[in-house]
Amino acid sequence: MRCGWCLLALVFLSYWGHGATAHTPPGGYGQDFPAPILASCTEPLSKDAVDLRGTWEVVSIQSNGEMIIGHPLLGNLQRIEQCGNRVVICSSGVVHDMGADGTLENGVHDVQAADFSTEIRVVAIFENGVHVLRPEGMPIEVRRWLDGSEMVWEYGPMFTARLKKL
Repeated sequence: MRCGWCLLALVFLSYWGHGATAHTPPGGYGQDFPAPILASCTEPLSKDAVDLRGTWEVVSIQSNGEMIIGHPLLGNLQRIEQCGNRVVICSSGVVHDMGADGTLENGVHDVQAADFSTEIRVVAIFENGVHVLRPEGMPIEVRRWLDGSEMVWEYGPMFTARLKKL
């Protein structure tokens, strides 16, 4: 188990007006979420942003219209921070810090949770109340939006998860 301060020891590659861009530490951050990345940010959310802030737990997963019982992501936690058009998603050991402005330059530049080493570059944007991620070179979209008190997380054609806020 690693402390939340480990993230602060990382080498940051770029700077935002409200803090350096955070990245996944080598091997992931362990079982505990890192310290909040955007804690000192006071900028209001951008006008097109959907407010997904909070810690969310996956409570159900469907694939091809069928409920998947015992899926390994059931119980998975996601912590989402937002400030301006910036979004930071911590989950499964990764820290994905992005500007949701539709550019690859300000999108996610990090690693996959599957192995903590395969690099990814992802465009992020808010479209009609949905946070949309478009990984470079992959024909999928990852989308998050609110449905009442739940968040829906759609991972391309692979699955759709419902999450409850903790």
